[in-house]
Amino acid sequence: MEQPNAVKLVEICRVAPKSSRQDLLSLPLTYFDSLWLRFSPVQRLYFYEFTPPSPADSILAYLKTSLSLTLDHFLPLAGNLTWPQDSARPILSYVQGDTVTLTVAESDADNFNHLSSNSVFVQTKAYHPLVPQLQSSHERAAAIAFQITLFPGRGFAIGTAMHHAILDGKTSNSFVKSWAHACSKLVESGLSVGSDISLPEPLYDRTCIHDPTELGLESFYLNEWLKMDGPNNRSLKLWELKPPPDDSVRSIFEFTRAQIQTLRQMVVEKLSDPVHVHLSSFSLVCAYTWVCLVKAQEVDAGKTSLQGFTVDCRSRLDPPVPQNYFGNCIRGVMVSAEAKELLGEDGLVVAVTAISEAILGLDKNGILNGAEEVYISKIRDFFQVEGLYSVAGSHRFEIYDTNFGWGMPKKVEVVSIDRTGAYSVSDSKSGGGGIEVGVVLKKHYMEAFASLFAQGFQKH
Repeated sequence: MEQPNAVKLVEICRVAPKSSRQDLLSLPLTYFDSLWLRFSPVQRLYFYEFTPPSPADSILAYLKTSLSLTLDHFLPLAGNLTWPQDSARPILSYVQGDTVTLTVAESDADNFNHLSSNSVFVQTKAYHPLVPQLQSSHERAAAIAFQITLFPGRGFAIGTAMHHAILDGKTSNSFVKSWAHACSKLVESGLSVGSDISLPEPLYDRTCIHDPTELGLESFYLNEWLKMDGPNNRSLKLWELKPPPDDSVRSIFEFTRAQIQTLRQMVVEKLSDPVHVHLSSFSLVCAYTWVCLVKAQEVDAGKTSLQGFTVDCRSRLDPPVPQNYFGNCIRGVMVSAEAKELLGEDGLVVAVTAISEAILGLDKNGILNGAEEVYISKIRDFFQVEGLYSVAGSHRFEIYDTNFGWGMPKKVEVVSIDRTGAYSVSDSKSGGGGIEVGVVLKKHYMEAFASLFAQGFQKH
């Protein structure tokens, strides 16, 4: 029987950038950022095992010191998001003395192995005490927050909360990996607090982002926010989404490289012109997951099923945006398919084709084509709607390479998907080109999903 996750607060720390340099004080949001202005934060959880056991005080000292060093290279993240009356756009500003909240907690329950295992169903609410809340009000919002939860004699977990209007997946992953790199160097060589650790510098130049559309995406998105619950509503209070049902559970499912190749072969055999279909690992994994979800949740065959995912625009813009650009540079893509077709014998082919057409259409019609059709006032209503699925994360982030000095993570979860109805995608802990998918469902649906997931490969 799973033990309750009894977590007690140890301390709340305020971590400041090491040198508090002031060569960069504020960043205006771009249209890529403003689209996500009040979206709930992305919360991720990294589990690390003690091998061998390490003193908790030593671990906390390394993590706090390296966080301070890393913030020196990502100074705006120690600041706050505001929307001054005299500013047309929200601004991320750092003022000397600003800090990042780091919560330290300890678990009384002997459930580390259960929570960090990929082979079990975990109660959705079990992870909630392990991730931090991101502070926000109508006037301001924090950029990031962290929590370290110690499991004495077992390991620890690092919980992160990232403001989506400030960081996309690539930027947030870059920050966490920089923090991990700095920490691992401290652990490896025992560098003093004043030692300088070389870290990659993010690019803050907002002139990299051009709006090639004639509609003015920046004004379009900001006006949408201003008139929501308005008029002239400059609130920065983050949306509070409906919590998951009490009977929901979460689990991670792995696609090995061989299984992905099996999916590719299954699709190729049924396509008359496979050359013109985008059969990437991402497309195949998302298509298979989509079909299994529709079947497991017994979506009405008469409905249209939707799947949304984001695409990195850095290399697709003209001119291209450097990969180390700080901020959002992604756009959402929505694909649709009739549920009855996804439920049919060729459901996988239908799903892959729909996803493929959406991705290839971006290159053909322009990466921002149709971006003006995203009405923020309608987005909130889409969350947790039957037949709608979205994707969080990417296997290209290689999150299992996030080593703070005590080895690779035992498990990584995107906790926030339990409120958005998304499923997460990441690289596999096992490596070898595999991909992990994290799913949150009511328990009876999860049992059906697990069965369908396994059966699809047993037939081939």
